[in-house]
Amino acid sequence: MLVALLAGLFAGAGAQAWGLPGGVGTADLIGSIGTLWLNALKMTIIPLVFSLLVTGVASIADAAATGRLALKALMVFAVLLLGATVYAIAASEALHWLWPIDPAGARVLLAGAPDATVVRESAAGAGLPGFLAGLAPANPVRAAAEDAILGIVVFAVAFGFAVTRLGPARRIPLVEFFESIAEAMIVIVHWVLLAAPLGVFALSMGVGLNAGLGALGMLGHYVTLVVLAQVGLILLIYVVAVPWGRISLGRFARGAIPAQVVAFSTQSSLASLPAMVEQARTSLGVSTRTAGLVLPLAVAVFRITSPVANLAVVFYVAHLHGIDLGPAAWVAGGVTALAVSVGSVGLPGQVSFFVSIAPICLAMGVPIQVLPLLLAVEVIPDIFRTIGNVTADLAAARIVEGRDALADPEPGAGI
Repeated sequence: MLVALLAGLFAGAGAQAWGLPGGVGTADLIGSIGTLWLNALKMTIIPLVFSLLVTGVASIADAAATGRLALKALMVFAVLLLGATVYAIAASEALHWLWPIDPAGARVLLAGAPDATVVRESAAGAGLPGFLAGLAPANPVRAAAEDAILGIVVFAVAFGFAVTRLGPARRIPLVEFFESIAEAMIVIVHWVLLAAPLGVFALSMGVGLNAGLGALGMLGHYVTLVVLAQVGLILLIYVVAVPWGRISLGRFARGAIPAQVVAFSTQSSLASLPAMVEQARTSLGVSTRTAGLVLPLAVAVFRITSPVANLAVVFYVAHLHGIDLGPAAWVAGGVTALAVSVGSVGLPGQVSFFVSIAPICLAMGVPIQVLPLLLAVEVIPDIFRTIGNVTADLAAARIVEGRDALADPEPGAGI
């Protein structure tokens, strides 16, 4: 996709300079291919998000019922996710205040994007009264048709908790039904992503036709801001792990490095799990029982960088379009980001990027047409997503184990 992005920009810039065979007709055809690909991605959002939320809530409820240790771990996850979401909103606004988007550059990046100026009305855009009224959709089917994603998220979470109250004979088939829907939607997304080079090429060529190669600088600015937001989160994880986990900063940093190296090389929390368990046991003083339960559970339901990175992307797109986001939009985006972070855990990176970010955009009234261009450069931010998740997983394991820290000195230290 990155190659297709660059090829499209260069091809569009060349056509702008030397002419495009077929003229406007060819440009319209190329634009329609990009729009078709984008619409193919959009059609999976509502059924996939709803199904993932229902099954995610059910899995969390099942985990909480397995014992006090699992319940404590889930509470730690919830507190850390809430704190990360608040940080994400503050950091995103602060970064744009310190290093704002150049208006001319924004016009360059948005040039050629299909219907980039169309912003669907959202509950967040109607202020606090509209936000509160939109939390419960009077007609969920109509809300889905109108992309009223916040109401759908609330309904899906409520439905998921209601499912957990059913007896096994009714609950299990229902959960399996939504798991099947989610899997089917993921298959469709994979099919669409197979055509991603063609779709990204068509969209980026439209940008190149209108603005030449100026979009490259804006994409670099975007990647830098998203990475900075995640680096700030990783530093905060260290700050939280030391007092709550009752561990020295040096010990936690040294213990986390091997798992972080695996995360950097694989960009997969699951692939990093063996290294996390080993380092938690041998270097961070976490018991085998706690490491064996908390870390796999964290990989399954806890992704702390999801709200931070996703909100950073949405805030960037909003500022790109010159949209002023107020408190109601922040709350709507934060609630949606928290919800989809549960549902998107375990999805492949390219799938989770669009599935996680598009609902937040819709909840905050931000256009999604530019997301495919940002998806093409996601490879760098995704590295920091994984490193942040692995670091937070180890911190959470240590925090759950924290009450025994005083009896668990650093190896080699005398007491």
